[in-house]
Amino acid sequence: MFARIFLFLTILPIVELTLLLLLGRYTSVWTAVGFVLITGLIGTVLLRIQGVQAWRNVQNDLRAGKMPTASLVDGFLILLASTLLISPGVLTDFVGITLLIPWCRRWYGLLLLWYFHARVITTFTQGNEAAPSAAAIRRTEVIDSYVVETPQHND
Repeated sequence: MFARIFLFLTILPIVELTLLLLLGRYTSVWTAVGFVLITGLIGTVLLRIQGVQAWRNVQNDLRAGKMPTASLVDGFLILLASTLLISPGVLTDFVGITLLIPWCRRWYGLLLLWYFHARVITTFTQGNEAAPSAAAIRRTEVIDSYVVETPQHND
């Protein structure tokens, strides 16, 4: 895990810097600087607008008695998109912009849910010989119980 984080935090900035330098070389330095500033501004504005809407969706789901899974994932992806747009770089801006497109965000959300679902199943089935089927995982057992109070004796 540490190696992955280390590689991510060292390789991503190098790739971002290379792409920004190439953008500045083939267009102009002012285009590259303007690109970084404009996408940062867009990320800040969209975080406020779409973040508030995502929060309202979560509240509406809770009022309706529904589990706000999709709304929470949507809100998380909007937060991630805004963070990527605020950070300087071409690659992160591209991913941030795609996260702000609703049909792309749904695709990313499904991918994220699939990843976490696979991780949970892997985590809970490690050590078992064979992974249980999806039907076996969804099966639950309900045990009824009740409380019996015993009278207290004062001696």
